[in-house]
Amino acid sequence: MLPDLSQFSTTAVLAIFAGSALIIALLGTKMSGYADTIADRTRFGEALVGSVLLGAGTSIAGIVTSTTTAASGAADLAVSNALGGIAAQTMFLALADVAYRKVNLEHAAASAVNLGQATVLMLLVALPIMAWATPAFSVWAINPLTPVLVGTYLVGLYNAHKIHERPMWLARNTGATRDEQDDQSEDHRSLWLIGALFGTLTIIVGLSGWVVGETGIELSSRLGISQGVVGALGTAIVTSLPELVTTIAAVRRGALQLAIGGIIGGNMFDALFIASSDIAYRDGSIYHAISQRTVFWMALVLVMTAVLLIGLLRRERQGPGGIGWESVILIALWVGAATLQASLG
Repeated sequence: MLPDLSQFSTTAVLAIFAGSALIIALLGTKMSGYADTIADRTRFGEALVGSVLLGAGTSIAGIVTSTTTAASGAADLAVSNALGGIAAQTMFLALADVAYRKVNLEHAAASAVNLGQATVLMLLVALPIMAWATPAFSVWAINPLTPVLVGTYLVGLYNAHKIHERPMWLARNTGATRDEQDDQSEDHRSLWLIGALFGTLTIIVGLSGWVVGETGIELSSRLGISQGVVGALGTAIVTSLPELVTTIAAVRRGALQLAIGGIIGGNMFDALFIASSDIAYRDGSIYHAISQRTVFWMALVLVMTAVLLIGLLRRERQGPGGIGWESVILIALWVGAATLQASLG
């Protein structure tokens, strides 16, 4: 249990928040390397391992943050943390595109699995908007949509596995296309040990996410900032640091499909934060306890994911500044939305 944060100064609470963020960021680099090794050893493929193992592992801090804050009654912070995290992580792919100087990242990392996962992500984000727009209804304080969200996620994972086993759509290879076989891990430790290390780091990152959530609630109260802003632009960015670090690290290792799969898979897993938050929130359906500001972030995520999906399909070789036009648009969308929401307070 954390000590009573109300007894600490604001500077001390900020220091705890920042320290937890640093832990999350540092451990994220290690998690990327372990996931890449697991992808090579198991032959499940970078895109699939990225979307499931790396995506869920790096998202553990976020789900702990959303669930614990929802249990505390902070509905807006819990859900905006999930949506803000998805938006930030999608924008991180644009930053990774900047880091990969050879060619547009979406051109080099062609994967049918990532296309399928991006489509499922749009379903996972659209469903809560539909729940928000319908009359409030819950059974044992849980909205009927919540199990549908979980089921859609599981069907999405099964679909990704089938696409990986036998893709019916194949990307055209070019001289700049990076295949999974182009990047092979040099870690010769046993798969069991690597898996155990990955699991240990996941637990530590999860605990750090819990601390971020608790300090985020305290800071929201002290600084007079709305929970929606703290969630979407504060805790969401901090708990998304593993995705930023692991994506950049994967790109530098040449594991491009792992990088994109980790972001899209992490975003799919982040959509489940809404389901876990609804279960933890005991005052009824959480979909009807959120503000329009949080719904705005849902719509933003849909637009950003659609832009990313078009980029993955178009596979532009090079755009302005050596990156794809979709990356330029993603950065502009996120910066514009963040500026707008911050100005509203």
